[in-house]
Amino acid sequence: MSSSHSLSLLPHHDGSELYLSSLTPEIGERVIFKFRAPLNFRIDEAILRAYLDGEPRFFKMERTDLDGEQWWSAAVEVINEKTHYRFLILNGNRYTWLNAKGIHHNDVTSGNDFQLIAKREFPAWIRSSVFYQIFPDRFATTGRYLSLKPEKFIYRDWNDLPRGRDETTGIEYFGGDLDGVREHLGHISELGANGIYFTPIFPAGSTHRYDASSFEEVDPLLGGDKALLRLKRSSEELGIALMGDLTTNHCGAGHLWIKKALRSPSSKERRFFYWDKKIKHGYEGWWGLASLPKLNYNSKDLVKKMYGGKNSVVKKWLNKPFQLAGWRIDVGNMTGIYRDDDIHDRVVKGVRTALDEVNPKAWLVAENADQFPNDLDGFGWHGTMNYTGFMRPIWGWLQNNPDIKHGFFGVPTPIPAFTGKELVNAMQEFSAPIPWKCFVSSMTLLDSHDTARFRNVVGRDQARHLVGMGLLLTYPGVPSIFAGDEIGLEGSWGEDSRRTIDWTKRSWNLELLEEVRKLVKIRRTSNALSDGGLRWVLREDNVIAFLRESKRERLLVIASRSKTRVKLGSLVDKAELVYGPQLSRNSFKSSGAAIGIYRLL
Repeated sequence: MSSSHSLSLLPHHDGSELYLSSLTPEIGERVIFKFRAPLNFRIDEAILRAYLDGEPRFFKMERTDLDGEQWWSAAVEVINEKTHYRFLILNGNRYTWLNAKGIHHNDVTSGNDFQLIAKREFPAWIRSSVFYQIFPDRFATTGRYLSLKPEKFIYRDWNDLPRGRDETTGIEYFGGDLDGVREHLGHISELGANGIYFTPIFPAGSTHRYDASSFEEVDPLLGGDKALLRLKRSSEELGIALMGDLTTNHCGAGHLWIKKALRSPSSKERRFFYWDKKIKHGYEGWWGLASLPKLNYNSKDLVKKMYGGKNSVVKKWLNKPFQLAGWRIDVGNMTGIYRDDDIHDRVVKGVRTALDEVNPKAWLVAENADQFPNDLDGFGWHGTMNYTGFMRPIWGWLQNNPDIKHGFFGVPTPIPAFTGKELVNAMQEFSAPIPWKCFVSSMTLLDSHDTARFRNVVGRDQARHLVGMGLLLTYPGVPSIFAGDEIGLEGSWGEDSRRTIDWTKRSWNLELLEEVRKLVKIRRTSNALSDGGLRWVLREDNVIAFLRESKRERLLVIASRSKTRVKLGSLVDKAELVYGPQLSRNSFKSSGAAIGIYRLL
């Protein structure tokens, strides 16, 4: 059934360059804060409310009409490392608050205030980056290291499917290696990605390698340190950054630290862990597992080894000769927390400090930081893997006879059905309580090695798959494509999604690959998508639309999941097609699921 909708504008501000005169001000610098609203939105007076030294202060704003809208601005001296602020809009005897969650005609708390972070630079290169996630055992193999297979690993032929959910889970060995990645860098480069995020590459007791037996070397099964250096040299030639994956919460039961601790109660390593005689194996592990001993950062020696010391794990791999471009931190939410012991914030900030000391341009992104907004305060993780504020809403909106197992990624229910309005609400629920810098520095993804494949979520519907890809590559954040998604690889749950790539290309969806290449190119070359803000202009059941605007470019993105028509009205005078359906009579029309990207002139 067809529907017709119109775009509409409301008062708007975000943390991008259009609305702040400085995105990283020095203490004592005067910053101009702006918001804008349609000319027909009545505003008698506007006031900026900003916290200075913990106390709210109010600053009268001045109006300027520009580009068909009314702009309001006020200059304020920044005196704290973080400034919380929002806007008060007066209209007769009514007033409206504008904060990071939208406009409100009632009083609000400061939990969703906008936040400006002073002094601290965030890595700028990630804003125009597209990452490619690789699970090392499954991407490509040269066969050079197969003879090193541990006896307990179970060898699988390259084109076998992972079994998962049985006694072989975690020890199925397909033999992927870093030299295999190096041989296929051309595919990644042709896709347009300029970053690779590797799940762990350290030696371990499993092929997922989240149970490291050492943080000091690359797993010999992957080719060891020399293979990483060969890959590093080749990737640099193609302008591709390499990012690692680190478990700050735990190590593996095969690690020298836990072995020493078990042998000698008087060893310094004993203090690296939490001990409890009530536990069968004597120490606390991730989710109680003996295979994943939990690390105790009350030990100064552990802090020195993991991130505090000159040759710590965090610093070693960011330094020469490896020079990884950053870290993805596994279960970052659990690090430093055990029962009544909570030193989480101290550890997070310590890891960030270590990273900044070695390479301030490196990217620090944590898993599960999206669950607690205070984990993304601007002084710890740069961002998170944005499952809550991107992947899950997209799944709920675009799901179509999904072929998945084991629940809605962490929730033991089928994938719910979301409307477009519910999708936007969920996205804003995540983005509102955190600084803009953390929002745009978070990893956006449609799926990962831990989830079902998006191809299965949309019931193999190519049109819906491309809508998801289009949103991934136009929404704020750092897009990450799980290896194989671009060619239509499937998987019904996490382990099932960790399939190998068929390099004979017989199983590749080449039509999908070509469209993904186009979308990646748009992302990599658009200033609005790298530096622009986010302004929602439509949120209906089956269609959504938003603007991405910077000082140099304005893009309109419209996404539908069914037959629809959207009247662009006065918002669009002239537009140039970038991707998707051609506009007809100043309207976007789709016969089903579709995404359109238009440059406003």
